Amino acid sequence: MILPGGSGGLGAAVAEAVAKAGAIPVIGCLGNLERAESIGGRLSEKYEVDAPLVVGDILDASVRQRLIDEAQRAGELYGLVPLVGNPARVPIETATEQDLIDSMRTNFIGPVLLARDFAAAAGDRDASIVFISTMQGTAVFAGSTTYAAPKAALVHTARILAKQWKIRVNVVAPGVNNAGMAEQSVQSGKYDSFIEKKVIHRFGRPEDVARAVLFFLEPDNYVTGQVLTVDGGLSSRM
Repeated sequence: MILPGGSGGLGAAVAEAVAKAGAIPVIGCLGNLERAESIGGRLSEKYEVDAPLVVGDILDASVRQRLIDEAQRAGELYGLVPLVGNPARVPIETATEQDLIDSMRTNFIGPVLLARDFAAAAGDRDASIVFISTMQGTAVFAGSTTYAAPKAALVHTARILAKQWKIRVNVVAPGVNNAGMAEQSVQSGKYDSFIEKKVIHRFGRPEDVARAVLFFLEPDNYVTGQVLTVDGGLSSRM
């Protein structure tokens, strides 16, 4: 199971869920090597799973190939969940061309290129890709253009690829979560009003996202080309 970004807040939860289910997570890490090694050690101790670690940016073709090679060495090539991303909180009113390019490269181009390489390596075997978008990519939130536009493009691309390829391609779109890119905003109190006004009854947890990802990763799953928004109903009540 290839998990670039598998050492992040959401990624660690997905890596643990995958290991608990008996699969071998191949963890991709861009910068925080110490955290990635700690997660790998924990998985080894709890589940007796040796989780290979690949350091580098998936925009680099050699890094994408190393992830695939490690997964093939670990067993049958089956699943890909790109958990990489950049919150890109620059408002469109002040965003530069480079801001938009950087967001598109991290939030869209990297995951799509890795999905393409994974699909080519998987061939006709049963396999599953789960992209991670955001509720901002499936619903309209003011001020989210720089981040949401690439994530919305990821959703549409997943539907195209699900139609075009034999392997399954689906999307999980997390909402306000107390881990990952939204964690800082939650801790700052930015979203407290959602709880106070009972728009949602609690903030999301990493395990909520991991359960949704595991559903799409189930062998012989009969679902493809779909988006599962995991936000406690927030996007439908705004």
